[in-house]
Amino acid sequence: MTSISSEQSGTVNHEPKPSRRHFVTAALASTATAALAGNSLMLAPAAFATAPNGSSKTQTITGHLAPGAADFVYLPVEVPTGVNRISVSYSYSKPTVPSGLLSNSCDIGIFDERGFELGGKGFRGWSGGFRTEFSISASEATPGYLPGRVKRGTWHVVLGPYQVAAQGLDYTVKVTLDYGPDGKAAKPSYPPQQIAGTGSGWYRGDCHLHTVYSDGRRTPEEVAAGARAARLDFMVSTEHNTSSSHSVWGPLAGPDLLILTGEEVTTRNGHYLALGLPAGDWIDWRYRARDQFFGKAAQQIHRSGAILVPAHPYCPYVGCRWKFGYEQADAVEVWNGPWTADDESAVDTWDAMLVRYARGRDDSWVPAMGNSDAHSAPQQIGLPHNVVRADRLSRDALLRGISAGQSWIAESADISLDFKVATVPGDSGGKQRSAGIGERLEVSASTPVTVTATVSGVPNGVVRFITDEGQTQQISLPASGQGSANWLTTPQLAAYVRVEVRHPLADGSPGSGTGMGAQLQLGPMAALSNPIFLGRR
Repeated sequence: MTSISSEQSGTVNHEPKPSRRHFVTAALASTATAALAGNSLMLAPAAFATAPNGSSKTQTITGHLAPGAADFVYLPVEVPTGVNRISVSYSYSKPTVPSGLLSNSCDIGIFDERGFELGGKGFRGWSGGFRTEFSISASEATPGYLPGRVKRGTWHVVLGPYQVAAQGLDYTVKVTLDYGPDGKAAKPSYPPQQIAGTGSGWYRGDCHLHTVYSDGRRTPEEVAAGARAARLDFMVSTEHNTSSSHSVWGPLAGPDLLILTGEEVTTRNGHYLALGLPAGDWIDWRYRARDQFFGKAAQQIHRSGAILVPAHPYCPYVGCRWKFGYEQADAVEVWNGPWTADDESAVDTWDAMLVRYARGRDDSWVPAMGNSDAHSAPQQIGLPHNVVRADRLSRDALLRGISAGQSWIAESADISLDFKVATVPGDSGGKQRSAGIGERLEVSASTPVTVTATVSGVPNGVVRFITDEGQTQQISLPASGQGSANWLTTPQLAAYVRVEVRHPLADGSPGSGTGMGAQLQLGPMAALSNPIFLGRR
């Protein structure tokens, strides 16, 4: 049962529509120009009448969702002419449940009169479960939402009950319309997508960051200041399921910090980063792997020149584990925030993918990334971050470098890594040849190759060379944290080689990458490279 009450005219109870829990199909074409993927529930509409300027009207909608509820619950709001602001607040029951069971969690957002079809133009904002209220007008909007006129037509408040306890979820939604002329239209200030005068080099950047425009506690000003304090050259804004922050970064960018726009697309079957989206672009998230919409979203991202990166694929939180596969991925985030067990799993999976490529089972390989995913203090911006080789400090050049795997991951800007391979003089049949991170050294299978890693900033660190056969070398750095490791091999013995730099174990010992035991035998990661491939493909 759902009830709708009007604060102006008393209480009116509305019987729910028959079969209200259903898959949204083409039968709803009158309210959506394309079918919505997944299990969705449409509520009875809340209809408002016109009213004098300066007045406001409110309706309150209550209801109950049982366990197994639809992924998304839509509340149509009939908006008349003359409205200059729409405001929404909501609450829901949060019963106490035994340890190990899920309590209620419910997100919220809104679509305007242009419709709520997947990937459509009607999106006006999303705040997940971070806010209990929001408002939209021509001149301003709550962070997470897009300012603009509140036009006549059917808007849709959307609830996302992604956890429903055994007791069910009771919800209350209050919608308020203010009447009067529109205020001055808001003007976006998008950041530039390149820094003039820059040339080829290695650039440091954190590509997964949150502010108050989704579920972060830091303001954009604080995040930009944190990126500068971390000595980054660039950063990417990646709010959950909204492009609303894109318009505020312009004044915060500068010749010392390139700010790119993006999104963390938060689906029920995993999260992914859309990096380098054109400012204002938005990617839909309302689908599961079984709904077959992910491929369309990937096409939209790639057509725009942006790249797609699955985020924290082994995160244990509800809805975070990655279920879409890696065929559409341009890179994968194998290191997210301070090093933990799920990062170990991500690196192991990624390394197995490299083996498949190296042995001819896949046509392409997926590079690795690392980002802080920082939301609030004490989470550190830039822990970790990517060090990307690019021919200039620009959106396009950086995305090319990331997609090509010409990058490595650093715990902080205090760490440096130079990693390369080269033929042994006199053994390659001519001039010495070399290759760097993300490249291939095309020589015969029997050609001797020297692998060299030069590291600084990791006191007593452990350098590991890893190939398609596993770890082949482990060298400890001195207390100064500076040193080089060398290894002689051939493409016949190593189809690729990559390097990890680890901190020592808690007891100060180096641990062993080839050891076994009840506990992990390796310390936390300090730096991680993409591979260098050896031999002819």
